[in-house]
Amino acid sequence: MFRSNELTVENEGIKYIETDLTGIKLLESAQLNKGTAFNNEERDEFYLKGLLPPAVETIDDQLQRAYRQYSLNIDDLQKNIFLNNLYNINETLFFRLISDHIKEMMPIIYTPTAGLAIQEYSNEFRRPRGIYIAYPDSDHVDEILDNRINPEIDLIVLTDSEQILGIGDQGVNGIGISVAKLVIYTIGAGVNPRRMLPIMIDVGTNNSKLLQDPLYLGWRHKRISRKEYDHFVSKVMEAIKKKFPGVFLQWEDFGKEKARCNLDHYQDKMCTFNDDIQGTGAVTMAAVLNASKLTRTKLSDHRVVIFGAGTAGCGIADRIQEWMVKDGLNPQEARSHFWLMDSKGLITEDRMNLDYFKATYARPSDETEHWDIRGKYISILDVVRNVKPTILIGTSTVPGAFTKEVVTTMASAVKRPIIFPLSNPLSLAEAIPQDILNWTNGMALVATGSPYNDVTINEKTIPVAQCNNAFIFPGLGLGIICAQAERVSSGMIDVSIDELSRSVNIQDDPHQRLLPQVSQMQEVSKNIAVAVAKKAVNEGIARISPGEDIEKLVNSNIWKPVYISYKRVDPPQAQVNQ
Repeated sequence: MFRSNELTVENEGIKYIETDLTGIKLLESAQLNKGTAFNNEERDEFYLKGLLPPAVETIDDQLQRAYRQYSLNIDDLQKNIFLNNLYNINETLFFRLISDHIKEMMPIIYTPTAGLAIQEYSNEFRRPRGIYIAYPDSDHVDEILDNRINPEIDLIVLTDSEQILGIGDQGVNGIGISVAKLVIYTIGAGVNPRRMLPIMIDVGTNNSKLLQDPLYLGWRHKRISRKEYDHFVSKVMEAIKKKFPGVFLQWEDFGKEKARCNLDHYQDKMCTFNDDIQGTGAVTMAAVLNASKLTRTKLSDHRVVIFGAGTAGCGIADRIQEWMVKDGLNPQEARSHFWLMDSKGLITEDRMNLDYFKATYARPSDETEHWDIRGKYISILDVVRNVKPTILIGTSTVPGAFTKEVVTTMASAVKRPIIFPLSNPLSLAEAIPQDILNWTNGMALVATGSPYNDVTINEKTIPVAQCNNAFIFPGLGLGIICAQAERVSSGMIDVSIDELSRSVNIQDDPHQRLLPQVSQMQEVSKNIAVAVAKKAVNEGIARISPGEDIEKLVNSNIWKPVYISYKRVDPPQAQVNQ
């Protein structure tokens, strides 16, 4: 095992890497491999002569070739596979390539192509990455964690893959979402990739297609019982806390009940965060803030319909409700501004066996008695017709749910409707921006979950914002790591929202972009990191000195994909790098 420390020569300030790896082993280390960029001195010192073509290249030379190879791939999945193969060969070049082409490659390595890549994970498997903890190995969790490559870990992304994006239960294939999130932490905020760990807890799968697939790589078993599950998760978490007491852990793509229960149970016991609940809520809240500025509407005056009351939908409701309270309402008044719908329809107080996180938004059972209802059941159209919402948010994965009649009905009662079809991938979106803007004559304010091109209506270009969690979690994570925060507070998330909303200069332009573009992600993430670290210090939950220069600290913790010099050491003293 090589160690992950970047060494600095004190007097000269020159960074270099010490390693005992030589020859083919050095070339096979994705973290250390520089390929044709090893200079002649390094080739002599590390026994690389003859193992590489004689030309010595710079990383810029390699980038030209890598981008050309990337461009030759015929579809998005093949491009994703190419990038992941590069990741397994040369991490530095991989991160530099994506950083230089972030707008183009972000949808390939993350949403929406990541969903397709996860579905094909077992078929396209080439090399493992991260840690897999399967339920049959529950007595060996400590040993499994000790098999990691990097000893020092600041951040873990943990998944059980029960509810991946909009594609549901993907079993062991879900390790791909943990890997993708960690890539975005590095691309978006410069979190050191050598100090992060993706973990997949394999508790089986209820996806019959996977269980019947002869190439499926996971534990071939139905998902375990809730009692077994809770005991297993507890065992994993105890091992993580013991080995990495100051780690920041992100829960990713758990089922709706388990996601909320896990977060509630552990959020005061360690530094932890659920991106599906808190991250989605935060980025959507930032877009709502800016939409409210454009429509000159107080938060406390909004009527919010959320179509899809799962993990994401309720997380969004929670965050908007909190900000309505900050705008002057009491909690009960704020909750009265929400109408949530799930697969069984409008959530009302007379519903049996209602999830506890939905129950707080249940409408009075007699509310609909005097509604104008056109069918046998209360539909999304009925809710829009009777509520006259100012905000309509979709997290349902029901494609086309926001029909022309739904949208035009909403627009007939609201001059500038705020409509966010957030379901991923594109094929599961409640509506597409082009249709929404056509149906409202360009008056709607639109944000989506997947990336879309801007829309042209009446010779005017209308930007489409993407409610991409990548605008929140990388900066939040970097700030937490820099502050060595003991936990994630609501205040830390709120300053992330505030920084994200202020990254767009909202003016009276009716077609203003609600959120920044992906190309601005690194700048936005840095500002969020500084704000989060300062908030952690102010709240007394940081382990760093109150007098620390936060901006300098954040800058010093941003990892950059550049090659640095190597020095060879004997195996007993070997230290690893960046």
